[in-house]
Amino acid sequence: MSTTRPSATEPETAPEEVERLLARAAAAAPSWGRFTPAARADTLTAVADALDARTGELVPPAAAETGYTTGRLTGEIKRTTVQLRMFADRVRSGAYLDVTIDRADPEFVLGPRPELRRHQVPIGPVVVFAAGNFPFAFSVAGTDTASALAAGCPVILKTHPGHPRTSAATAAIVHEALAEAGAPEGVFAMITGRQAGVTVLRDARISAAAFTGSVRGGRALFDIAAARPTPIPFYGELGSINPVVVTEEALAERAEEIASGFVASFTLGTGQFCTKPGVLLLPRDADTAQTVEVIARAAGEVAAAPMLSADIATGYGYRLAEITAAAGTDVLVKGAVSTDDGGVPQVSPSLVRVASVAQLRAAAAVLLEECFGPAALVVPYDTEEEVEDLLADLDGALTVSIHTSREASGAPGGDKYRRLVELAQQRAGRVVFNAWPTGVAVTHAQNHGGPYPAATSAHTSVGTGAVWRFLRPVVFQDAPDDLLPPALRESNPLRVPRTIDGQSERLPATATES
Repeated sequence: MSTTRPSATEPETAPEEVERLLARAAAAAPSWGRFTPAARADTLTAVADALDARTGELVPPAAAETGYTTGRLTGEIKRTTVQLRMFADRVRSGAYLDVTIDRADPEFVLGPRPELRRHQVPIGPVVVFAAGNFPFAFSVAGTDTASALAAGCPVILKTHPGHPRTSAATAAIVHEALAEAGAPEGVFAMITGRQAGVTVLRDARISAAAFTGSVRGGRALFDIAAARPTPIPFYGELGSINPVVVTEEALAERAEEIASGFVASFTLGTGQFCTKPGVLLLPRDADTAQTVEVIARAAGEVAAAPMLSADIATGYGYRLAEITAAAGTDVLVKGAVSTDDGGVPQVSPSLVRVASVAQLRAAAAVLLEECFGPAALVVPYDTEEEVEDLLADLDGALTVSIHTSREASGAPGGDKYRRLVELAQQRAGRVVFNAWPTGVAVTHAQNHGGPYPAATSAHTSVGTGAVWRFLRPVVFQDAPDDLLPPALRESNPLRVPRTIDGQSERLPATATES
């Protein structure tokens, strides 16, 4: 049975409650920051265990509020708890402290050198703005919250209005798990309402902010963070068109596979992924028209599916009208916006062909702006130089995907596309080969970000590298050993990995290890 999901609205957390939560977060920061790596890791694991144990309570409200399937939501909760445990493992190892020691050296080549001991410390309380398209993995207990807590920072979470019941249920589980694990009161709090979020962002007790959402919303918050008397880092993941380049070798090798993969990727999740491939660049040759026909036929067979809210569906309709009105465009599959019997907004895919790269560039203000929903452009190109020039001028992207020959290394085309790869690296945070950008693996090596407007910083928001956003380095010079933080003391009581005079420290084996 369908549930109506109207335009998202939410109540405002009362100003006095906002003040109380800010005061509690500020009070909790010193004690949470002093937790040992092992104790903080145990706390993160406790939150993951609690979410796993109560998955059955979280899926029904999320399904009602988002229209996502039970399988999709169960998998997303699993992703959320996996990343919590990954952060816990990273914290437990102590590697995130990045301890580096240079011993005093009276004979140093530039003159006598003092002893320097550097580590990372929590930046302070963080406000996290939850995303709408991932009600768990980028929301209450998602990657921003998990990485900030892992760094030792209290979190005030501003919910997304699209899934209030899901957010409240998740927050209650997180609160309970943190309290039972012994975390200080105030280390996590949830607020609702646009004004409450802005109030927290402007407050001097907040040291950083994280956001996942639109360019417009993210830029407004970014400007607020920068305009504070004391500006703070704003880690925003905003918008991206995620271009895909198909080389002539790849098209000759597997045209049908590329066609079906592209349709599956840009329609996945009703096109509501930030990594959706929005532009497909195909070499113009005798087979291109046939490939485009295959893509159009496959896109036309994709059934209408629900969007997250009426607002998002309306925005999709507006963007389609803008795109199809641009010069040089030809609508191959005309998407539609409708509602089902329960009032839930439904949309079908749209596919638009642009006559040439020149036409694409001429209408870049319209065509190269992200369209949130299952819409994509197909653009034929005549030369590799055309594609290179386009990439060089593109705004920053989360991803650039390149489909090349799958033949062994050294096959024709290897050196030919090195310039293309260089440009892709300059314009994106992740360069994908012979695959599609949707689906962001949660790993240590992952980078989810890119030049603006893909992101507002050089840091990733996915993977264990996300913890670096909420840490800052402090160095102690010639400090007495008994006044040093434990990780910097000569005896290394926390047994964290350290670099001393440029070499990795060899830790003595413990009784258990020997």
